[in-house]
Amino acid sequence: MRPALFLLLIILFNAMPVCAANDGSNAAGQQLTKDDAIEALKGIQGEVLTIEPAEIPGLYLLSMRMQGRTVPIYLDSTGSYLFTGNVIRLKDRKNLTEIHYQRLNPVDVSAIPLDDALLVGSPEATQQIIVFTDPHCPYCSKLHKVLHEAVKENPDLAFYSKLIPLKASSRQATQTILCNKSMEQLEQAFSGKSLPEPNCETDIIEKNKELAQQLGIHGTPTLILPNGQIAPGYKPLDELLKLIEESKPITQ
Repeated sequence: MRPALFLLLIILFNAMPVCAANDGSNAAGQQLTKDDAIEALKGIQGEVLTIEPAEIPGLYLLSMRMQGRTVPIYLDSTGSYLFTGNVIRLKDRKNLTEIHYQRLNPVDVSAIPLDDALLVGSPEATQQIIVFTDPHCPYCSKLHKVLHEAVKENPDLAFYSKLIPLKASSRQATQTILCNKSMEQLEQAFSGKSLPEPNCETDIIEKNKELAQQLGIHGTPTLILPNGQIAPGYKPLDELLKLIEESKPITQ
């Protein structure tokens, strides 16, 4: 779970003047309504926005607005028990809590600086996707090839690659590429070729790594879709195009 969510939940429980529970009047299996949830959580500072059945049988997923953030929490069907923290789906090891948190709190794409980014596609394209990548990451290299294929399929796509050297061996190559703002050198690095020594000093690497940390990005490649959702990992062409097609702005 990202630090911001973890700290927010600590604040939540430290601020609780009463237990988040009702008298259990809802029978097991009975649908929990939004009004039920509001009543159960009336001792907690925050606003219940939505409620829906959770992936876990017998639990409900709530979105709750607290201190400028929307956080996912779980209640049982009686509104007597509240669950927070990481919920991991074992079949694919996905962190459902983190997925819901990202869905409820999309990244402000317009606030991400692109001056240092390397472009695949046309600057006139209306669908912009940001890619955090590492020059010595094998899956980044595979995804980079897919980006070129995606632009051929849909010329209205533009991929902006921001470099973060997560591998120790990547730092010098990253600095060289950034000094020259060279897509050719990035692709040489992806193909395993050595690059010349950097010919400038730059703080872009530190800024990009700090930005990635703020966004909860811990690996490469990672995509930030047009709707602000984060999609980590390599994607084959069909999956990538589908993700982008589905990445419509989220309204709350």
